[in-house]
Formats: sequence, structure tokens, C-alpha cells
Amino acid sequence: MKRHAKLPRSFYARSTEDVARALLGKHLVHVQDGVERRARIVETEAYVGAHDLASHSSKGVTPRTAIMYGPPGHAYVYLIYGMHNCMNVVTEAEGHGAAVLLRAVEPIANIEGNTKGPGLLCRALGIDRQLNGHDLLSDDFYIAEPPHRETFSIVARPRIGVAYAAEWADAALRFYIEGNPFISRK
Repeated sequence: MKRHAKLPRSFYARSTEDVARALLGKHLVHVQDGVERRARIVETEAYVGAHDLASHSSKGVTPRTAIMYGPPGHAYVYLIYGMHNCMNVVTEAEGHGAAVLLRAVEPIANIEGNTKGPGLLCRALGIDRQLNGHDLLSDDFYIAEPPHRETFSIVARPRIGVAYAAEWADAALRFYIEGNPFISRK
């Protein structure tokens, strides 16, 4: 498969909400054992910083959240429910504690299994905690421009599973490509 331009660090070093929207349609690429897995990002959630009560960074810098406070353009991969890996992309300036969760992807190449949900997409693309902190400007795990510019409508809705987050529970910080059959939840 022809390689396309990786997103530059400057792409990630801006508003988390802007990055969450701009990631839609981009290609997530993981090269493992010589096999390139490629998928189109179709759903994201923005976690905008320590003031966002739904964000892991709201607890401050911990061994788990330290990556979120690091430089933009790195992967923040963590385990939930003791069994599912979830992948986020660190955004904004170093020290801010913001990231975008990848919620769903549309398979393009060498992907088997369901990709409609953050844990499922990580399983299908071979993403685990060994990739926590990985620089997304590397050659084996990165996000790239698609080969052709696409036009689509973006839907904004409240994030999933954050009812505990007070006023942040209803914030429209979940974004997905309207009508895409691979989103995790309508």
C-alpha cells in the first residue's frame, strides 16, 4: 500500500476539540511484523484538559496520566475494565493534559474483527499498552492523510460513558462521520 504523509506535530499541538474533528477521515496505521494495518478514523472524543471532569487528567499528573501531560503527537494507551486497551492522541501544549480518544475506525487493509468501539479497534489493529507514549511521527505507528480529500458531515454529541462527570457529561465532545456504518453507537 502506498504511504501517505504522516500528520506533523503541529497538527496535534492545537485545540483538542479541533484535533478531534480533524482526525475524522484520517488513516490510523500500525505496522507490526511487516504487516501494515490501516483504518480510517470515523469517531473520536475530545478530553480537553484537567478542568474536564471526564478526563483522566482531571486527577492531575499520575503514573497513568503523565503521557497526557507530555508533548503532543504521542499515543496515550491505557487499559479499562482490566481487559480493553484504549488509544488516545495527546494534544495541545506540553503540560496541558488533553487527548483525543479514538472511538471507532473503518477497516481499510489487513484488519480482522469488529472496530466499532475503542477496545475493539485496539484489538483489531494490535494496539496495546506497549505503545503507550509512542511517538506518532514514527514509521511503525502513525496517523496519515488519506490519499484523496473527502467531504462529509460531522455529528457532535455527548461522549459515551461519562455520566459521572457533572456538567461535562453533556458536553458535545464526541464527533463522528454522519452515516458511517462503523461508528460505535448511533
